[in-house]
Formats: sequence, C-alpha cells, structure tokens
Amino acid sequence: MMKTKNLSRRHFMATTAATSLILGAGRAMAAEPIKTAGIYTVPVEQQWVSRIHKAALAAQGRGDIDYSFSENVSNTDYARVMREYAEAGNTLIIGEVFGAEQEAREVAAEYPNVAFLMGSSFKEDAALSNFSVFDNYIQDASYLSGIIAGAMTESGNIGMVGGFPIPEVNRLMHAFMAGALEMNPDIKFQVSFIGSWFDPPKAKETAFAMIENGVDVLYAERFGVSDAAQEKGILAIGNVIDTQADYPETIVASAIWHFEPTLDKAIAEVQAGSFSAGDYGAYSFMNEGGTSLAPLGTFDGKVPAAALALVAQREAEIRSGAFSVTINDNEPSSS
Repeated sequence: MMKTKNLSRRHFMATTAATSLILGAGRAMAAEPIKTAGIYTVPVEQQWVSRIHKAALAAQGRGDIDYSFSENVSNTDYARVMREYAEAGNTLIIGEVFGAEQEAREVAAEYPNVAFLMGSSFKEDAALSNFSVFDNYIQDASYLSGIIAGAMTESGNIGMVGGFPIPEVNRLMHAFMAGALEMNPDIKFQVSFIGSWFDPPKAKETAFAMIENGVDVLYAERFGVSDAAQEKGILAIGNVIDTQADYPETIVASAIWHFEPTLDKAIAEVQAGSFSAGDYGAYSFMNEGGTSLAPLGTFDGKVPAAALALVAQREAEIRSGAFSVTINDNEPSSS
C-alpha cells in the first residue's frame, strides 16, 4: 500500500522547487527537500531493497529529500504506481524495474520533468534523458568474501543459492567463486536458483538438499539459506546485508552493499538541475564506497591468517586500481 503524507505548504514548496531544478532553474531553491518516492516489488526488509530504503531514510534525515514509498508492488502494477507518484508531484522516483523494464521506460517518457533512478539489467538510453539505471556492482566485496569461504571449507564443496540468474546476481556469484578458487583451486560448487526474490522456505529447502550432498559452506544470496546452515551446523557467507547478529555461529563474512553513494549522486544532480540518463553502477564499486566486507565479528580469530593476508592485499589493490575483479554476467553453473 502506498504510504502518503498530508500535502502541506512546505511539501508544496518542496515539490515546486524540485520540479524547477529538474528544468534547470537556479540553485537558490536547492535547500528544499526533493519530493522522492520509492517503488519496491518486495518488502523493504528484503536484503537488496533494504539498502535502498536505508539510504533514502538517511537522505531524508538530513533534509535532502521528502520520502514516501510503496512495497510489494507487482510487476503488472508497477507502471500504474509510477504514474501515481509522478502525478503526486514527486520529482525523483527510485526503485527496481527488472520485471517491468519496457513499461517503466514508457512511463518515464510521459514525465520528462521527473528524474527516475531504477535498478535495471539494461543500460540507459540517451533518448530517454530522465531515466538512469543502477545495479549493485558489489563484486569487489563478493570476491573478498569468496577468499574467506575458500579458507573455511573443509570438504571443498560450497553451495550457492540465488534468486534468479540475472546479471546482478550472476556477477556476484562469479566473483565469489573466483575468490574461493584463488584460495583453494580444488573447490567444487553446487549452484541453484529458486525462481523468487523472496521465498525463504524454498531457499531453505534448496540449501538443505545441498547440505545432504556434502557442502559445508553456503553462499546465502537469499533469505532462508542461513537458517538451513544454522540448523545443520555449517557455515554461510552473507550477501548485501550483515546478518551475523542473527546467526553468530553461522555467518562468517558478508559482502555489504552501500546504496548511499548512488542515491547521493542522483540527489546532487537533481539539485543542480543536471540529472540526465546515466549508468550509476560504478557508485557501487569499492573505490566509490559502494561496497565493503563486513567485520568478522564472532569469527574474529577463526579465519586462517593466510586468507586474511590475501583479503588485505586484494582489497588494497582493488582500492588502488592495481587489481580488478572480473565482471561476469553469465549464468553460473555447478562444477
């Protein structure tokens, strides 16, 4: 359900100011919060969306945006919700259109004075100047978490459970696998996709099957995987968020996504009246502050020193540009 606020004089002025900025008006009115809407196809508690939501709340807290959002929006209803928010005076709309790419771009074309920043598997189109794309290119931290997984497995058998084999999932899995193989070239992988972004029971059952087949470390791309690992007493590597507090004896490390650099760049462009079609993916890279490896926490002192030394070396090289993690968007397969 759409969360709305009463239209006050202040909100009206914010809307007017943000609209003027999109049109290229002067910076004098930029101090007014930009009326911003988030549209999400899953609950805001879901890993990926939670990071967008967190960044938006932070931007609202410092007065940059006036934020409302809708969650659990179906792909078939996405275009309608986009139009409602555009008609309501929002001048920055964020979300994820992986299942509604064409419809979303058609709506954006109808509202050229609204800036759209959308998670997408496709690139920007110069002909649609108000529609920018992003994705969580957190392969840098995924690679580092793979090094740790490669050091922690005893069976040399790692299971990987993902939602869908789309580029933003595939690249993280490949980076994780590459990191694990650098640590231990003999590791084998079991890879499976559950066909859902939010189905913890199915993810858990898939993980159980992998455990029965000999894995002792799981890559938890979806909710539910860590529950299976915890119940069976094996280890897991987290993705996008840090859930070690919930699984203190299970989650060894996690590749964290920080959406703040992506959103902050879009806010600055809207404030300057210079928002245009672009690919914001690079703002998820480690050297932009878009990703990091979560602290080891309860596993401090339990990860082999050789792995930690390699993580430190590779992280320094990634930040300096001396080492680049390969971006492979192809569907991964079991080995």
